[in-house]
Amino acid sequence: MTLTRRTLLTTATAAAFVATTGTAGANTAGRHIPLQGAVNVRDLGGHRTYDGETVRPGLVHRGDALHRLTDADLVTVSGLRLAEVIDFRIPLEVQYDGADRLPGGLTPVSRPVTDNGLYARLRTAIGSADPVRQEEMLGGGRAAAFMREVYRTFVTGSANRAAFGATLRDVASAGRAPLLYHCTAGKDRTGWTSWLLLTALGVPASAALADYLASNTYRAAYDARLRAYLRQAGLMRNPDLLIPLQEVRQEYLDAARAAVSEAYGGLYRYLTAGLGLDHRTLAALRAQLVG
Repeated sequence: MTLTRRTLLTTATAAAFVATTGTAGANTAGRHIPLQGAVNVRDLGGHRTYDGETVRPGLVHRGDALHRLTDADLVTVSGLRLAEVIDFRIPLEVQYDGADRLPGGLTPVSRPVTDNGLYARLRTAIGSADPVRQEEMLGGGRAAAFMREVYRTFVTGSANRAAFGATLRDVASAGRAPLLYHCTAGKDRTGWTSWLLLTALGVPASAALADYLASNTYRAAYDARLRAYLRQAGLMRNPDLLIPLQEVRQEYLDAARAAVSEAYGGLYRYLTAGLGLDHRTLAALRAQLVG
C-alpha cells in the first residue's frame, strides 16, 4: 500500500482529533472503566452463569488500543494491578497508531490476530479522499460482507486460533492475577475472545451477546465524531460508509459461529481441537474466574 505525505498527515490529524475529543459513551453495564485515551475498556466480571455463580470481577479486562492513555489514565490502569497485557493488533496498526502506553513494569505481549486487511482498507479508503473509490470499496453492502469474512478468519485462520488459544490459556494459568487483552477498537478480535470466554464459563447466550454488542454503546460518540471530522475535513463525502466497519453486529458474530459449526461441529470442539485447550485448561478457566 502506497501512502502519500498528505494521506499520512490527514489520517494522523483525524486520529489526533479523536484522541483529544474521544470520551466514553453511557456507562450502562457498570463494568466500564472510564479513561480519557480509550473508550472501550471493561471488566468482564459480574456476569451470572447458568448455575447462579458469578464471574469474578477484577481478573479479566477487555479493551481498545492503549497508545493514547493520559497520565491520569495510567493512574487508573495502575489500580487494576494488571500482571499481563495482550495486544492483538498487527504490526501495521502498531506502526501507525503507536505502542501501548502502560504503567511502569508492564510490557505488552504482542499476539497479532489478522484483521484480514481491514486496517489497510480503512487507511486506503480514507486517504484516497475519492468518493467514487470509497463507494466502490465500502458501499453496496461490501463493508458488512468484509466484516463477516473477518470473523470467519477467527475460526479458519490457524495463526488466529493459536493466538486466541494462547490467550485463554494465559487466563486459565494466571493464578487470579489480573489480565487485559485488547485490539484497536476493542470490538472484533477482543469481542470474539470475550464472547468465547464468557460462553466457556457458562454465561447465558443472551448475556454473552449483550456484552459483545455493548461496544456499540461505548464507541458510539467516539465513532460519530470521527465521521463528522472526516466530512468536515473533506476526506469523505459519505462517512456513513464506515458504519458497518465501526459497529459490531450479531450477523458478524453469527458468521464466526457458523464457521465453528462448519469446521468443528460445535463450540466445544473448536475450543479443544481448534484452540488446543484441554479439559484441564477449561476446568481451570472456571475455577479461576467463577465463584
